[in-house]
Amino acid sequence: MTSIKGLKKIALVGGGPAALYLYKYLCETGIEELEITIFEKNAQLGAGMPYSYDGARIEHITNVSDNEIPELVTPIKEWIRTASPELLQRFDMNPAIFDVYKVVPRLLFGIYLEDQFSLLQDAALKKGIITINILNTLVKDIVDNPSAEQVTVLTSMNITYTFNTVIICTGHHWPREKELTCVNWYDSPYPPDKLAQRINFPVAIRGSALTAIDAVRTLARGNGIFLKNEDNSLAYQLSKNSSDFRLVLHSIGGMLPSIRFHVEYPQASPGDMITEDEAYKIKSSNNGFIPLDMIFERNFLQPLRQQDDAFYEKVKDLTLEEFVDYMMTFRKNIDAFQLFKAEYKEAEKSIRRHQSIAWKERLSALSYAMNYPAKHLAAEDMIRLKEILMPLISIVIAFVPQSSCRELIALHEAGILTLISVDRQSKVRPMEKGGAMYIYTDETGAKHETYYRMFVEAIGQPHFMIDNFPFNGLNEKGTVSGAYLYFKEKENALAELAAGNNLVKVDNAGMYYLTVPGISINDHFQVLDKFGSYNHRVYMMAVPHIGGLNPDYSGLDFCETAAKRIANAIRDHNRHFSVKL
Repeated sequence: MTSIKGLKKIALVGGGPAALYLYKYLCETGIEELEITIFEKNAQLGAGMPYSYDGARIEHITNVSDNEIPELVTPIKEWIRTASPELLQRFDMNPAIFDVYKVVPRLLFGIYLEDQFSLLQDAALKKGIITINILNTLVKDIVDNPSAEQVTVLTSMNITYTFNTVIICTGHHWPREKELTCVNWYDSPYPPDKLAQRINFPVAIRGSALTAIDAVRTLARGNGIFLKNEDNSLAYQLSKNSSDFRLVLHSIGGMLPSIRFHVEYPQASPGDMITEDEAYKIKSSNNGFIPLDMIFERNFLQPLRQQDDAFYEKVKDLTLEEFVDYMMTFRKNIDAFQLFKAEYKEAEKSIRRHQSIAWKERLSALSYAMNYPAKHLAAEDMIRLKEILMPLISIVIAFVPQSSCRELIALHEAGILTLISVDRQSKVRPMEKGGAMYIYTDETGAKHETYYRMFVEAIGQPHFMIDNFPFNGLNEKGTVSGAYLYFKEKENALAELAAGNNLVKVDNAGMYYLTVPGISINDHFQVLDKFGSYNHRVYMMAVPHIGGLNPDYSGLDFCETAAKRIANAIRDHNRHFSVKL
């Protein structure tokens, strides 16, 4: 092998939106002699699961609009003008009246992302960057070879490839386990074609957020039609052969998600993020941790003061727990569908007037900004984050599109869609005859065991512990390690143990820590071994395997910011070291 200064062979494992932004920023690093290989299990680059037939049908809509999408090559509004008449007709799009504040069909958005990938590759070719697309190919394993400064990728065709750097960006993953053996049990709504059925009985859905709404939109279309009223609202009419069709959502606390509104600052500002220097100073003053309360003050309360001083005055003296209780109590005291209808009207007014709902926008920004300092939280704060703050955030930042709202309201008013509040200890058990038994305690304390002939799991992307890490070559050789956070106080760890938290462990030095889903990564998304040493050859931004240290890990904003951090880290390493080939 020869040594050529500056030559860099990089592999992107996964070719969805994360890879799209990685590719964009890698091509902007200025690295000479750059060769990028993209492995994608399907035939389409850019779309990933959410924006392809793996995750959408014609009825599924994005929950971000053109003005909220991090910059690519061309905005959707410009791209739509160049689309073929056949494509425009298929998705009922009119370029002349396209509104940058409106959402679009997810499948159309996937085609847009695919086209953006193609345009980026055309521009890269002019720069002398070599791109190799390996489509319809599943990566079977990845092995790091430190002595050779190389990483080997093995495909399902038993072909091996060698690179200087590998970035894992495989995106969403929805396991199929029980649904392979249990009739009418679905481990997720994806791919959604499997739910396009004629059904004449009630269906249980666990969850009430965007994943559940995907299931609702598909199941509803298989068993009836939506009719438009004069006031632009919808009515739902059951098919004759589906007279007993019903949809029953099951939600902890019996809540529905919030609705899309006008966002004043759709793109995250650099000031939203805690810089590495700032993080170092904060940790130095707080025993090595970044306090959650400091993040809440910095990234929610203070920006809220600038955007909505009146609301700030109401909540400024509340602790994080008191604020969440204040907002949740309001939601709990109103019927879920009554609140849903009221928030729909509020959101419509917000969009029509181009006026934000400040506290919701600031909470969304907080969710985004805390992704990176989250890995520097104490275990106590991570527990607070997941058990207290994230339930509110997950409701508020769902940003349900208006068309989905109108459909849910129509289904509810037709008596087809209902919502049941279940407890955190609720269980769903598959039945030999098919379907599932839903076991839960309601808000009055009454216990229920209800049989459903069909069950759909729809609580969102599952988080995987390191035991479920898909690339054995990295796990078995110790290249990656399980994610964890240390406790600030031993007493808190012992209290968690006493409460039955089996994720609390103790190391050889007697220090207590909390194991969390996924693997350990640093702020540059470089994987860490069990000694905490980073690996400059292997990067991880696959969402199911970093959720423990990145609580809000999805969305194009996340893809863009993470991609920029990774590209900059690779660029900086390349500036200082020659790479062996």
